[in-house]
Amino acid sequence: MLEKRRSKRFPITLKLEISQLFKQDNVKVSNIGEPIEVINISKHGIGFKCKCVLPLDYYFNAKLCIGSEENALFCVVKIIRIEADGVDNIYGCEFVGMAPVFHYIFEEYEQSFKEE
Repeated sequence: MLEKRRSKRFPITLKLEISQLFKQDNVKVSNIGEPIEVINISKHGIGFKCKCVLPLDYYFNAKLCIGSEENALFCVVKIIRIEADGVDNIYGCEFVGMAPVFHYIFEEYEQSFKEE
């Protein structure tokens, strides 16, 4: 996927499940139950892959555990990009409304990544 992030991406392995997508005008898509694999993360968003086609410009709620349970982030994620790789669909998403105070979690993760 072409680099379009405002901040550096780091590889990560997280599993999430999207149960509901929504738009700001109260349009909802329910009963998705689609497992997704987060493949990278940055201060501004995540990249993930899954088999199903999800609509652009929709949002979902996510709990991301970065490193440890104490560093769990509850956030809203907006789907902004999609590419197909022949097997999966690869999505680019941005965090919506996350306070900069949480950037320390990403800084700690980046530091631990450099130490490995």
